[in-house]
Amino acid sequence: MRVVIQRVKNASVEIRNKNHSSVGQGLLIFLGIENDDNEDDISWLCKKIIQLRIFDDKDGVMNLSVADINGEILVISQFTLHAKTKKGNRPSYIKAARPDIAIPLYEKFVEKLGFTWRK
Repeated sequence: MRVVIQRVKNASVEIRNKNHSSVGQGLLIFLGIENDDNEDDISWLCKKIIQLRIFDDKDGVMNLSVADINGEILVISQFTLHAKTKKGNRPSYIKAARPDIAIPLYEKFVEKLGFTWRK
């Protein structure tokens, strides 16, 4: 799994000019899943994300997690995170999981992230 994690004041996803999902202050996560990923990867990554101290405390020091600030999380599936661009000019996505593998893992990731979050 690969993720890009971005702190946000707010973020949203629009599909066909309609708001599909949105969050306030928290994290925007782009999640790339590869063929070899499994539920152990999901558990480790969710725990790591929830515990990352990347938000400022009252002294301006990055010392708080998304849980500490009661922030929100928006997860977006992003297979392009597994692009190989070493050769040629056309990216290869051979390591990116196909939808039949990626979708269930994505759903488990979102579910686990939500469960981890509430603990």
